[in-house]
Amino acid sequence: MSTLKERLHADVVMHMKERNKIALTTVRNVLGEIETREKSGKTPVVLDDAQVTSLLQKEAAKRRDTARIYTEAGEPDRAAAEIAEAEVIEAYLPKQLTEAEVEAIVDGVIAEISAQGQVPGMRQMGEVMKPVTAKVAGRFDGKAVSQMVRSRLG
Repeated sequence: MSTLKERLHADVVMHMKERNKIALTTVRNVLGEIETREKSGKTPVVLDDAQVTSLLQKEAAKRRDTARIYTEAGEPDRAAAEIAEAEVIEAYLPKQLTEAEVEAIVDGVIAEISAQGQVPGMRQMGEVMKPVTAKVAGRFDGKAVSQMVRSRLG
């Protein structure tokens, strides 16, 4: 099993052969961002798959946000280009969970804590969030997960 970074490097060659300019440029930009992150700081580091996934999520979100701004400014062509880049990046991300799947995870964790004799309330939000965050792991919006937990506990 190759790492996500290795897959990105391999896909650069594939996109060159296919003459897919948008995908090629997007993947090169993402790889550049990964290398910048790895080389910044006092000592160079190598990003693992979880860190690369997090970076990809941020890059895709940036593209979507920029597309929204272009749409509001009446620039549909530029917005479409940003959305196309976001879709290329999102192809490398793990499959997103549905709201129902996340609700089931939250309910399951709350049930586990309740089975241990504790009735979780707002004071135990951290105890609930830690295992939920580990299970969701970047496959659903963190803010939405937090609101979901808060509504279940509150």
